[in-house]
Amino acid sequence: MSLFKQRLLAIGLFLIVAYTGNLLISLESSREQQVAQLRSHAQNAATALGLSLGNHVDDPQMTELLVSAIFDSGYFEHIRVVDPVGEQVLATREAIGEQALVPAWFARLIDLPVVQAEALVSRGWQQAARVQVASTPRFALATLWHAALGSLFWLALCGVISALLGGWLLRYQLRPLDALVDQAEALERREFVSQPKLPASPELRRVVSAMNHMVARLRGQFEEHARNVEALRDEAYVDPLTGLANRRSFEMRLRARLADEEAVRHGFLAVLRIRDLAGLNQRLGGEPVDRLICHLASLLRERCAELLQPALLARIRGGEFALLLPGLLADEAETLAERLQSDLDDLRATTREGPLAYLGLVPFGAGDDMQALMRLADEALAAIDGLASAQWHRLQRSDLDDTLEERHLWQARLEQALEQRRFLLHFQPVVEARDPDNLLHYKVVARLPDAQGRCLPAGRFLPWLERFGWMARFDRVMLLLVLEQMGSHRLPLSLSLSAASLESAQAQADLLALLRRHTALSSRLTLELAGNRPLPAAQLESLAHSLRRLGFALSLQHFGGRFGVLGSLSRLGLAWLKVDGGYIQHIDREEDKRRFLAALQQTARSIDLPLIAEWVETPEELQVLRVLGFQGGMGRLFGEPAPWNALPTGVPVPDQA
Repeated sequence: MSLFKQRLLAIGLFLIVAYTGNLLISLESSREQQVAQLRSHAQNAATALGLSLGNHVDDPQMTELLVSAIFDSGYFEHIRVVDPVGEQVLATREAIGEQALVPAWFARLIDLPVVQAEALVSRGWQQAARVQVASTPRFALATLWHAALGSLFWLALCGVISALLGGWLLRYQLRPLDALVDQAEALERREFVSQPKLPASPELRRVVSAMNHMVARLRGQFEEHARNVEALRDEAYVDPLTGLANRRSFEMRLRARLADEEAVRHGFLAVLRIRDLAGLNQRLGGEPVDRLICHLASLLRERCAELLQPALLARIRGGEFALLLPGLLADEAETLAERLQSDLDDLRATTREGPLAYLGLVPFGAGDDMQALMRLADEALAAIDGLASAQWHRLQRSDLDDTLEERHLWQARLEQALEQRRFLLHFQPVVEARDPDNLLHYKVVARLPDAQGRCLPAGRFLPWLERFGWMARFDRVMLLLVLEQMGSHRLPLSLSLSAASLESAQAQADLLALLRRHTALSSRLTLELAGNRPLPAAQLESLAHSLRRLGFALSLQHFGGRFGVLGSLSRLGLAWLKVDGGYIQHIDREEDKRRFLAALQQTARSIDLPLIAEWVETPEELQVLRVLGFQGGMGRLFGEPAPWNALPTGVPVPDQA
């Protein structure tokens, strides 16, 4: 029972005891008073009748008349006139057939007696008769009954008012306790919430202050861990001059991109190289050249922000930048190159130098090797020297250029797939790192059947969906398919959503409305957002709280590629964090990755946030993850995505509904 109910019950019991005691004392006092009044009433009537009958005792009619007059003027049980010996009744009047004015149980409880009194009737010096008078207690009982009812009504009114005021006061006084409960529940969800307003009562003030102090310390520890992780990541993967990714980060993420079937594995690799960097250093000096490099980095950032797909931008050498542009078509790549050339021409006019930089464009596709791609980029840059007044060159690859231009075919195919919900669900197991036989959940991925009966991975059609602005439609179709699938088993699933389904308030409201109709499945479905391209912090926090109210969980995948996200994790209450596969590959051979992931795991442990590794491919990588304390892993080592009826035999078969 809650403290609020206990306090209200205590107040109610106190009022009942107080009322009962007050009523008993009041009734006992009133009873004694009524008995005394009845005795006095009977004695006065007997004395008065005795005196009146002194001269008329021998006249029976007069005697009856006087007895009736006295009887009718008061409340009597009976009045009798008897001879001195008491054997003969000379006159009598009795109350006959009068009903009680109070309940029988109240009369038994009060137990008022019939009070009797006597008086002598004298004729001269002789005793002529005796008068016997008995006062009835009925009217006294009625008085006591009405007094008890009035007292009950008044005390009941006082009790109701006291309960209302007491309830309001209790709620006001116990509000800090409710806030303490919210704080504790927030800590359980890995959120740090403080109470800005301290309660007025000193006892609760001390408790709330201690709780705020503990939350502040935990928040400080988490933020310190987050800063350490950011510092390690900056040291290992960030170019200190421009703030872009360095060569190590670029190669790591490019290698992971080319190996991941779910990622977009076609597009363009662009390399921008400053012309004659050594000569510029001699002519302009080190600081102006550094400012020039930073300015070029800003130009590249601005141009990459205009693209549909997130681009990977890095400074790979002193005067050389690399841009990985997934999903970009040939005409779009040429448009980007023209805009960059225009920017370089404007910059050239301010520096009064010759051509400042050259840009080489190379298409890439699934199965390409990273080193081979970089060599092709060098060939594209070398080809510019043979072109008159050219600052960029696109290397032709006939095996890729044709596939990248099938815009109208993809539009028709995807429109039909969305209308008919032709996407297929594949499931990839996510298992415990310490015991891969224990399943954590299944990751749901999409496949699109083609005319030859093959299943195209998501990386083939997702860029087209985003280009056509259909990502929200695709997310809704996938969510409907997953909700239907969950009716046939009891295993937990996770499903990725794009930012397009959540960017606008209307899109987010539509998503929540769909989930609200399936809250019975909420405990088994976790929605995932891309950690390298998440929503703004306030919008992401609002979404997490809305999903939590419906019972659904939220998590981030591909985490590790975006700066500034780690510090906001404590406010989201995530179910888990999936670390980008680029940080997992070759972790057993690369010390910088182990250091970064160890710091990340320490930070996540401070808020009890489970970490799951993506793209675990070797037992050696799994062993390192176990040592680091990762909760789970997914990747080729545990099983590729497969249809529901072709799950790996090592994964438990779901219970059929």
